[in-house]
This record gives sequence, structure tokens and C-alpha cells, in this order.
Amino acid sequence: MKLIQTVQTIGLGLGLMGVCAASHADALDTIKKNGTIRVAVAMGVPMFSYANANMEPEGSDVDTAKLLAQDLGVKLDLVQITNAARVPSIQTGKADLTVSSLSITPERAKVVDFTVPYASLQTIVAAPKDVQIKSYADLKGLRLGVTRATVNDADVTKNAKDANIRRFEDDATLVTAGVSGQVQAVSSQWPIVAEINKKQTNNPFETKFTQHEFMLGIAMPKNNPELKAWLDKWILENLKNGKLNDIYKKYHGNELSPKVVNQQS
Repeated sequence: MKLIQTVQTIGLGLGLMGVCAASHADALDTIKKNGTIRVAVAMGVPMFSYANANMEPEGSDVDTAKLLAQDLGVKLDLVQITNAARVPSIQTGKADLTVSSLSITPERAKVVDFTVPYASLQTIVAAPKDVQIKSYADLKGLRLGVTRATVNDADVTKNAKDANIRRFEDDATLVTAGVSGQVQAVSSQWPIVAEINKKQTNNPFETKFTQHEFMLGIAMPKNNPELKAWLDKWILENLKNGKLNDIYKKYHGNELSPKVVNQQS
């Protein structure tokens, strides 16, 4: 009797394992079966993802998502989100992927998986010429603007504890804060600073110091090895053939970083 019970228990366990395996099929299979890929992009990020004059999504991340869907042979469903929702949109299943100027960090890698880098960005501290800043220490007491839930936010929170940090929900409101004088300096990327200077030319912001260069990855749910392998191969191939560089140059006016282009396949 005990032997029969043991066999039944093992059989039940194997059956449950089979059900679990079926319910956790790799996301790549699901995307192909559905014929659609949901890609989240954070709107309002100059040059990466923004609304054009016709109020249509445009930018290097948008074109990257379009190329990805085209090469995968599926329809693109562009999910428009805020910066703060980039990781949560993957965790909650709102999107299959995030192509949204998302820096690869150890903290984020605990909850989502990343591809190899497809682009990079430099984070900088910028302010008008008459504001004297050379290092984090010089930010003490200054009204410093950042976009909430970005690597800039985490960086200045750690390294500029005495700054008067003002957090904004997206890059568009950060630009408005810089133009209107709500902040004396910003921690962001050059495209954001360029947008500030377009809107107010009498006292333009300039780079005071470079904080870091961050590698940008496509984020996906954890534990989808087939999807990750396909995406990694796709990125490396399109770096080699120049398509990703062409997309980046179209919107940013310069080439991708050598650190991105010269990755080993």
C-alpha cells in the first residue's frame, strides 16, 4: 500500500510539474503565437521617445521597437508609459518588453532580465554658466531637478545628500522646471538639457560634470531564456550591420558609443 501511495504521489508531483512547465512557457513562444509584441516606451524623453507634431510616437527607442517587431515577424503594440512605470510595466505583465532608455543596473536586474546593451547614455549635471558647479559637493543647497525613478535620481540621492532635490514625473516636466527657474541645476542627459536650451536661450544650461555612462538594455520578465537569447542575437546582429547605429544617429546626431558597438558576440 505504501508503495502504491508513493508511486501515486510521485505521479501527481510529475503531473503538477508538467502543468507548471506548460503555464510558464517561454515568452518568445507566447509572443509568436499571439502575433503581437507589446513594447513599453516612456513618452516625453527627447530623442528617445516623444510625440511628434502629429502627436504620434517618435524617437530612437520607437524606431528600435518597430525594427524589432518587424524582424520578429509580429505586429507592434506600443505601450506608452512614464519613466517610473518602465520596470513595473514588465512586472505586472502590462508589456512583454521595455525599450525605453532603461539603464542596466544591479538593482533592476533583481526583478527583470536585461539584454546586452543596444545603446548608452551619459548622465550629467548641467546648469547656467553663472552657477558654479564642479562636483557633487557643489550641489549643496541647490535646487537640483531630476526625473523620478531614473538612475540620475538614485545617483544624486546617494552622492548629493545635501542638495535640495526636486523630483519630476517625466522628462517633459523636468524641462519645464529648468526653463521656468524652478530648479537651478538638473541631473539628466544632454538631450534633456538641449530641450531646455531650445525653450530659453538667454541663459543656456551647460555641462558642469559627467556623472556616468550607462548601458541601456531591453528589459523583459525574469526567466525567459529563449526570448533573451533571441533578443541578444538580434541586437548584436543589428549593431554589426549598422541598423541600430543608423537609428541612433538619426535622432541623436552622433554615433553610438564604442562600448556598445564593439561588444563581442
